[in-house]
Amino acid sequence: MPTQCNTKPLEFEPHGRRRVVADFDGGPITSDAGSLLLRQVDRRLSLSDQVADCFTDHRDPKRTQYSLRTLIAQRIRGIALGYEDLIDHDQLRHDPLMALVSEKGRRGDSPPLAGKSTLNRLEHAPTQGPTRYHKIDHDPEALQALLVKLFLQAHPHPPDEIILDLDATDDPLHGEQEDRFFHGYYRGYCYLPLYIFSGRHLLSALLRPANIDASAGALEQVQRIVSRLRGVWPQVKILLRADSGFAREELMGWCGQHQVDYLFGLARNSRLQDAIAPELAQAQALSDQQQQPARLFTDLSYRTHKSWSHERRVVAKAEVLPRGPNPRFVVTSLSVQDYPAQFLYEKIYCARGEMENRIKEQQLDLFADRTSTHSFRANQLRLFMTSFAYVLVEGLRRRALQSTCLARATVGSIRLKLLKIGAQVTTSVRRIKVAMASGCPYQREFRIAWAHLPP
Repeated sequence: MPTQCNTKPLEFEPHGRRRVVADFDGGPITSDAGSLLLRQVDRRLSLSDQVADCFTDHRDPKRTQYSLRTLIAQRIRGIALGYEDLIDHDQLRHDPLMALVSEKGRRGDSPPLAGKSTLNRLEHAPTQGPTRYHKIDHDPEALQALLVKLFLQAHPHPPDEIILDLDATDDPLHGEQEDRFFHGYYRGYCYLPLYIFSGRHLLSALLRPANIDASAGALEQVQRIVSRLRGVWPQVKILLRADSGFAREELMGWCGQHQVDYLFGLARNSRLQDAIAPELAQAQALSDQQQQPARLFTDLSYRTHKSWSHERRVVAKAEVLPRGPNPRFVVTSLSVQDYPAQFLYEKIYCARGEMENRIKEQQLDLFADRTSTHSFRANQLRLFMTSFAYVLVEGLRRRALQSTCLARATVGSIRLKLLKIGAQVTTSVRRIKVAMASGCPYQREFRIAWAHLPP
């Protein structure tokens, strides 16, 4: 147990004639009672077990106190609950509920869970095989493949169509991490991770150095994901959607050869702007007449001078805003007959903005940019851990919260409203009683989620 120190009570402003004092002497009380729901979801998904299968444990079982599965469950659920730093676990290891949700029982007088040093050895996986101090290794390809496998498991029936959203973002660095480079667009040293989502499902999280093109490695990831999806759902239609950083001949050419559609933003240039000059003039006249922004849409057949192998369909938005013309372009393989220009741009392409919210959840709510260790391989593993924490919370949202006000809530909102619940934990021979706060404002949502996750 933590060292017990004799400290003075914390004195606050009095309430009337009564003193207000506080101290950390409440006994077995947890602030994360909602983690019981995460435990149920983990069991439904077999998430920790499947992640553990991607690791190799070279430790001597006779000298091992914490199993590989326990370490992984502790780390993933800790991130989901908002504890991004390993040092947090030196106190969390004594939490009366964390041991339960990580499936670890007490052995003698030892703490129920691992501390920061043990978890650190889990994440600092060596590149040259096990060493004296790092005996747990992992397979990055298997972890990437597991994200696709979990996506397939989430769909009991094949969908008619899948939209794969691709995007790159910056992961700022403040140390001397391996493969650290300056990025001119983001004006700082960073990594440039690549994410692939399908709706709210995460299919790939690839950490990359910042001295590359935004689309670097995207083709290999798309090939791997599409091959796996088509192997299970051979008839499914697949659409790739991304911004202009991915409008590359290599990627579009591969899509054309493998019956995969694409819809990418296209960087504007003088040729494209000259091609829609009449539409821009008409939009300007409408804007002047109506005293408000105006937009028109048109189709073009366009080919670059060198990089593209043939002409492609380009949809142009001729828009005029109060500050002036704002033309935008997208390139696509979708047909004019099935997807008119305005519908294609406004209803399909603009919907990719929702992926930005998923990346924000990853980085702001789940600390995916906490890549502060030195080695690139270890930072990629940290990105995997945050990715599986996202899958865990998304599993809770998808399986148990669809009929509640949290059906479309962010990870941060779900954590605050449903997971961060104070409770007293009482352990006896036959049961563990978790007495949650009577004043919790989201009791109804908690009960609904519990009903959808029966034992």
